[in-house]
Amino acid sequence: MDEILNNFRETQRIKGLQLAADSDVLDLAPIDDQHYIATFACKGLVRDASGEVREHDKFGVGIRFADDYLRRVNPAEVLTWLGPNEIWHPNIGPPFVCLGTIVPGTPLVDLLHRCFEVISYQNVTMREDDALNHAACAWARRNRERIPVDSRPLKRRALQTSIEVAQVSP
Repeated sequence: MDEILNNFRETQRIKGLQLAADSDVLDLAPIDDQHYIATFACKGLVRDASGEVREHDKFGVGIRFADDYLRRVNPAEVLTWLGPNEIWHPNIGPPFVCLGTIVPGTPLVDLLHRCFEVISYQNVTMREDDALNHAACAWARRNRERIPVDSRPLKRRALQTSIEVAQVSP
């Protein structure tokens, strides 16, 4: 394996884990230097067996950096929707997640932010011809007042700590 790829992967692991440490929404579990499981504890939507669209608070995405990730990207090989299967979002059709264009070498932190923005409806496709879930797309257009479902930022802990320190300081 070449040194550039090894350095890239190590940098992604370090920065991804730092983002998770700075977030009360993200848990990031490295499986090895190529695979991660990202769990988001945020508000998103699912459609239950009765057809009701309701809020849910835990979502999982698998992330994989192939050996040629710095030269070529197939989004279906990079991201895998892990659950829940009842996810209700135009950009997600399990096991696929569409974040738009992913260029070679897109950093892990960027992928995590973009996944969070999709899950929380901060980023949503309103065009059925560009959606993985056409019914969710039509629903989103009819229910714009319900989105975003979660407007919090992904990175929050560091900001909260600095605010607490500032309030304590004389």
